[in-house]
Amino acid sequence: MREPTAPPLARAALDRDGDARAVDDFAERFDADPAARVIAVHRDRALLAEVIEGSAPGLQFLRPSDAPASTLRCYLGRTVASDPSPDGLPPGTPIELRVYDADAAAAIEPEGARWSGLRAAAPVLGDRDAGLFTEALALANWHAGARFCPRCGATTNVVQAGWARRCDREGNLLFPRTDPAVIVLVTDDDDRVLLGSNALWEQNRFSLLAGFVEPGESLEAAVVREIAEEAGVRVDRVAYGASQPWPFPASLMLGFTARVAEGAMPSSVKPDGVEILQLRWFTRAELADSTADIALPGGTSIARWLLERWYGGPIPESLAWTTS
Repeated sequence: MREPTAPPLARAALDRDGDARAVDDFAERFDADPAARVIAVHRDRALLAEVIEGSAPGLQFLRPSDAPASTLRCYLGRTVASDPSPDGLPPGTPIELRVYDADAAAAIEPEGARWSGLRAAAPVLGDRDAGLFTEALALANWHAGARFCPRCGATTNVVQAGWARRCDREGNLLFPRTDPAVIVLVTDDDDRVLLGSNALWEQNRFSLLAGFVEPGESLEAAVVREIAEEAGVRVDRVAYGASQPWPFPASLMLGFTARVAEGAMPSSVKPDGVEILQLRWFTRAELADSTADIALPGGTSIARWLLERWYGGPIPESLAWTTS
C-alpha cells in the first residue's frame, strides 16, 4: 500500500529569491522584464487558466503589461529548474501576486467560474501552482490585516516587494506572521484512530484534533495539552510528521502522531462540549464502512495526509469533504 509523500500544499518547489526584495527599483525592473508573469487574486480567489481540451488545470499567468492597476503587489519568487512547466514557463520566471478590486477583476476576466478559491483549486492544480496560490493567499491575507501599526495605530505602507510594511509614523518594519498550530493523529494500543466533530461543522463531519500553540509553549507540550483539553485523555509518544501552510488566514499546520498514554483508557475520551461535540474511535475497517455516515477531511488538508499515512493508502473519495 502506498504512503503519501508529503502534504499537498507543501510539495511546491520555488526559488523565493529573497535578495530581490531589497532592490529599490524592483517594481520597475519586474514590469520591464519580458519573462515576468503575474497571478491575479480577487477576494481570496485566483484566476485560473482556461482549460482547453487535453490541457491540465493551472493558474493564469498574465504579462505585467496586461495586468491593470492593483491594490497590492507582492513578489513571490522564481520558478525552478525542476519545475516541469506544463504551461511553458521556463526556469527562472519571476512571478508576482497582484490583488484586484471587483471592477479590475471583472475587466481581467468577467467569467466568475475562472476565479477559484484555494480549497477548490488545489486538488486539481499541480504542485507548483498550488504552492504559488498558497503563498499568494497567505501574503494577501496578512496585508489585509496589517494596514495599521500595532504599536501606535498609524497607517503602514508596503515595502520590500510586498514582504514588509513600514509604519508611517515611527518607521518600524512589520513582517508577515504565521500562527503555528498542531494537528494530531491520536491512536490507541489497538491502532484505532481518534476523530472528532467540531462545533462549527455540519453534523457528521470528523477530522483530527488540532489547536494553536500558546506563547511560551513547545510543540510537543501543545499536542499533549490540546488532546487533554478537547478529548480529556492523556497522550504520550508524540512524534512529528510534517508541516503544511494553511492560509485561512495565516496558519502553519504542524502534523504529529501521539498514542494514548499507558494507564489512560481510550474509552474515557470525552469531548469538551465547546469546540468538540463528538469523539469516535475507528479501526481501518470501521472507517471504510462509514462511507454513508461521516465525512472526512478533504484532499488539500494535512489531516487527510496524516489519515492516509495511518490508513495505508488513499481514502475513498466518498469519505472526503473538501473544505479542510
